[in-house]
Amino acid sequence: MNFALPTRRQDHQQPKMPSQPTQAQLNLAALAGSPSPRTMRSLRKIQSHQVLSSTLPQPASARSSVRPDEGSQPVLLDSPVRLRTHRRARSNSDSSSRELPAFGTQRRSARKTGSGFGIKRSILETLLRDGPQQGNIREGLQELRYLILSTRVEADADGMSSYRVYLWLALLDIPPVPTDEYLSLIHRGRSPAYTKIRNDTFRTLATDPLFKRRVTEASLIRLLNAVAWKLLDGKNKTKAKSRLSTSRRRDVERLITTPPSIAEEDSNSDRPISTNSRGSTVTSDSAIYVQGMNVLCAPFLYAARSEVEAFALFHTFITRECPGYIRGAMDGVHRGLRLVDRCLEIVEPKLASYLFAKGMQAELYAFPSVLTMCACTPPLPEVLHLWDFLFAYGPHLNILCIVAQLIRMRDTILESPSPNKILRSLPPLDAKEIIALTVLIVRKIPEPLYAELINHAK
Repeated sequence: MNFALPTRRQDHQQPKMPSQPTQAQLNLAALAGSPSPRTMRSLRKIQSHQVLSSTLPQPASARSSVRPDEGSQPVLLDSPVRLRTHRRARSNSDSSSRELPAFGTQRRSARKTGSGFGIKRSILETLLRDGPQQGNIREGLQELRYLILSTRVEADADGMSSYRVYLWLALLDIPPVPTDEYLSLIHRGRSPAYTKIRNDTFRTLATDPLFKRRVTEASLIRLLNAVAWKLLDGKNKTKAKSRLSTSRRRDVERLITTPPSIAEEDSNSDRPISTNSRGSTVTSDSAIYVQGMNVLCAPFLYAARSEVEAFALFHTFITRECPGYIRGAMDGVHRGLRLVDRCLEIVEPKLASYLFAKGMQAELYAFPSVLTMCACTPPLPEVLHLWDFLFAYGPHLNILCIVAQLIRMRDTILESPSPNKILRSLPPLDAKEIIALTVLIVRKIPEPLYAELINHAK
């Protein structure tokens, strides 16, 4: 029996389209042409990122990768987020010595201290692992900052993230620290500030069960003691350079009456400051430990995967970003408190006048928040999220974050006849809301005052 395939009819007629669109088609076209709320939110986040990045100082590694003719022009991202189609092979430290077979249904086992995410990575983690395209560090940092502002670092309910510590190291431009350097500081024994450290460590975030479960008091003592030794070494080097500079100046004064011309000494040669190649600054009046450093150190130990990483983060942060906070008189902290009053007076004049009338200056209620970068206000996972924002756009924004907390409490403060009790116990942090308010406050701050914010902790 023969089967013949049916042939296509030549006279096959196509279905006729209606001459005019229906009402349903018109409605769909109208909906497709209108911008969605998600699109509008993305545009606002891009605009806020450009405002915050306009006065942001670049790290040394980013400046070195830019040619002189490109340094004067700001880098604008055509697309703040770029999806990558390639994946870099995992390093030997991330993989085991024997490769296991991969199954389609196999799931990644959750870490005890990790976040327990699935195999799929976020765009932020992918950018952090793969690095910037074409090795453009400046553009890569811009992308990291935008992603931190527009999205949240993935973490579990305890605030633990598998890549947050590496994000902080990249944003603060901190190179790897040899473990032997940290161990050598520990093996030196008790520092001169050991007694003060022991008097504070046992009450560091004492009411936070998350911190107590992950960080031991012994690790906090070791880290603070090692930092104290490191700061003491910096002070001794500063004093030695100061004595050498003074003797050289005396030699110049003795020879100044002689006929040969002598090159003029640098006007700042006798200034007792020691600055290393990474920009960290230690002065002769810097303290090796001040009260509050234990709380400022706590989030670094909580987020880091080792004490060495926490040591590198904490030491670099206090010596480079806020050296004025660890001087004997803590003049940087007091300047920050005065800036809280001035910024509040500009942003919320009614609230500021009410607090000033009650004799409530920032010196009376905001000292712990300024000194610890809001780490004294729970919950700790929200503190970590807020620090992601501060490390991306500058720790000086902590002053405006404190103003944002006061604005959140505005009605409660104005209705209270005694705001002192309210301000002594701030409400729990809501990092997302505080960051949103801070972005709005930045636009209201005059440029001269904003310049003072940037330099108040130096």
